[in-house]
Amino acid sequence: MTSSSRAAATILAIATVTALAIAAPHAARADGPTPTPAPTPTPTKEAGKHFNRGVALYNEADYRAALVEFRRAYEIAPNAVVLYNIGETQYQLQNYAQALTTLERYLAESGDKASHRAEVETTLETLRARVGKIAIATNIPDCEVTVDDEVVGNTPLKDPVLVSIGRRKVTAMHAGRPAETRFVEVAAGDTVQLAFALGDGADGMARGPGGKPATSVPWARIGWISAGVLAVGSITTGVIAWRASSDLDDARHTFPADPGALHDKASRVRTFSTIADIAGAAAIVVGGVTLGLTLSKSHSHEVHVNLAPKGVVVGGVFP
Repeated sequence: MTSSSRAAATILAIATVTALAIAAPHAARADGPTPTPAPTPTPTKEAGKHFNRGVALYNEADYRAALVEFRRAYEIAPNAVVLYNIGETQYQLQNYAQALTTLERYLAESGDKASHRAEVETTLETLRARVGKIAIATNIPDCEVTVDDEVVGNTPLKDPVLVSIGRRKVTAMHAGRPAETRFVEVAAGDTVQLAFALGDGADGMARGPGGKPATSVPWARIGWISAGVLAVGSITTGVIAWRASSDLDDARHTFPADPGALHDKASRVRTFSTIADIAGAAAIVVGGVTLGLTLSKSHSHEVHVNLAPKGVVVGGVFP
């Protein structure tokens, strides 16, 4: 018989006993009349219905639905035996971390009355080899953390979170900020370190006093636009300066030369050449500063700068 079959048989065997313990009516007093039954069901009877429904679903291998029913039965009328059923169902769902926690609670709450102590202790040894931990930190306090979409608490967390081995989905959330999700691989006995850095408000704007959106200036975009405008201006004035230089050369080879005209053309060449040089230098400076600003705001980037015969080549991968 497989472990699944044994667990199913055990749960079925104790189902009747547990249901009777949960739902049995109180005995009538021998020296008085039988009291009239209450018209509304008692909490223990309601818990018994959920428990029996959970047993039926477990035997049909509908473990997720069975877990919901067992948990509801325990919420209505806490009973250590129901914890045993919850733990076995979590085991079948391969949620080893929760099964470990639940079965440890079963032993603690049952005490010396734990009828399945030997079996559960053997199961716990198996489960302890199928769990690891994730130490979770966030850059701001009071972030709600979920593991595989189940809430595990708010930061700062006192201890690392016990999780089943394998690939785990971890999400950190905080009001007014975009949630961040990470996927981590956890091996048996590992304690994986995971740090979240939640950004500003979901609208992409910083928050001012009272939580009101503060004005956020897109400096990187402005910088690239400015660098482009300066570069275009440098090229344009450079072309004008080149044409003015050609006109000056033609005037110098004209006889008789007009000194006034030569002076004006030479002044024009100097003016546009100076403007082109200044605009070109400014475009380089603004572009360099903007590149640094862009990289500082990137979460991940890879940049390569190489010298080429005709200039500098910048390449890389940006998010």
